[in-house]
Amino acid sequence: MNLRPLLHSLWKNWIRPLALPFLCIAAAKSAVADINYVPTGSMQPTILCGDVVFINKLAYDLRVPFTTARLARWAEPARGDVVVCFAPDDGTRLVKRVIGQPGDTIELRREILYVNGTPAPYAPLATDARGVRDLEPTERDAALFARETLGAHSHAVMALPGRPALRSFGPVRVPEGHYFMMGDNRDNSRDSRFFGFMPRTEIIGEAKAVVVSGDLNHWLRPRFNRFFTGLE
Repeated sequence: MNLRPLLHSLWKNWIRPLALPFLCIAAAKSAVADINYVPTGSMQPTILCGDVVFINKLAYDLRVPFTTARLARWAEPARGDVVVCFAPDDGTRLVKRVIGQPGDTIELRREILYVNGTPAPYAPLATDARGVRDLEPTERDAALFARETLGAHSHAVMALPGRPALRSFGPVRVPEGHYFMMGDNRDNSRDSRFFGFMPRTEIIGEAKAVVVSGDLNHWLRPRFNRFFTGLE
């Protein structure tokens, strides 16, 4: 059986017309914008398990698609930004908050964050606040919540008093070309306290918004109140 006519037809009518659009979409996902599914609670209550977040890959620079090579740079991650990055120890794709920039001294004293020797301002956070109210009742009851101000960002953080955790750390100085990352769920986050400083080259974009959200505890029941909401 001669398969050449069939293969030629497939190439001409299907594969070739779809190849360029597919390549363009893949390049855009690599260098312009993407989405990221979040399966863990390390950024609660800002980002919940089951959220899908939008990533602006042009927030800081323009990269050659499918590489880490930069074509242009116009900004650097700021304290308080929520970014997508690759863990320096095992390459896991993570969503974390920038706590320290190059040259900063970072310290954690009994859950209180100090940047360059100055404690971050904290304020009480009600249990009906955005993000907190979407947690399971058992999670809310086991946690303490506060609003932390870091740079231009004011955002929710949580602590889990009943869980063994690294509540004091440092002081450490962030080296040039690196950043210090933490999760908003301070007692349940694998971050720079454990894997070290984040190289700038491993930060691929800024997480800007929740696109869609499904509750993992209830068969991915949609959380419509979280659809298309910006991140603090």
